[in-house]
Amino acid sequence: MLSSIPLLQPHLLSLLRIVWSLVLFSYGTQKILHFPAAASVPPAGSLSWVAGLIELILGFLVLVGFQTRIAAFVLFGLMAFAYFIGHASKGIYPAQNGGVAAILFCFIFLYLAAAARPLSVDNLLKRGRTAAA
Repeated sequence: MLSSIPLLQPHLLSLLRIVWSLVLFSYGTQKILHFPAAASVPPAGSLSWVAGLIELILGFLVLVGFQTRIAAFVLFGLMAFAYFIGHASKGIYPAQNGGVAAILFCFIFLYLAAAARPLSVDNLLKRGRTAAA
C-alpha cells in the first residue's frame, strides 16, 4: 500500500491546493460577500476588507488552479503580512500570539507557488498549447 503513495502525490497535492484555497476563499466570502454571516464585517476600504478582497479573488484563482503560482505567491505575502501586522507583536510563538492560521496559510501557499499540480486550469491550458504546437 505504501508503495502506491508516490503515484498519488500529484493528485494529493491538487487536493491540498483545492481544500486549502477553499478555506481561504471562505474567509474572503465572509468579509466581502457577508456569506456565511459574520459576527463582524470589516468596513469597505479598510485593511481587513482589502485583505478579504484579495482572499476572495486570489483564493478562487488558486482553487480552480488558474495562474496558481502567481496567486499563491501573492497569498504567501499577504499571509506573512497578516502574521507580522496582526500577531507577531503579541509574542514570538504562533500558539501564543494567535497566528497559527496565518503562518500555516503563509507557508502552504509558498509551497503551492512552487509545486506542480495536475488537476488545474493551468495544466489544461498547458496541455492545449502543447497539443497545438
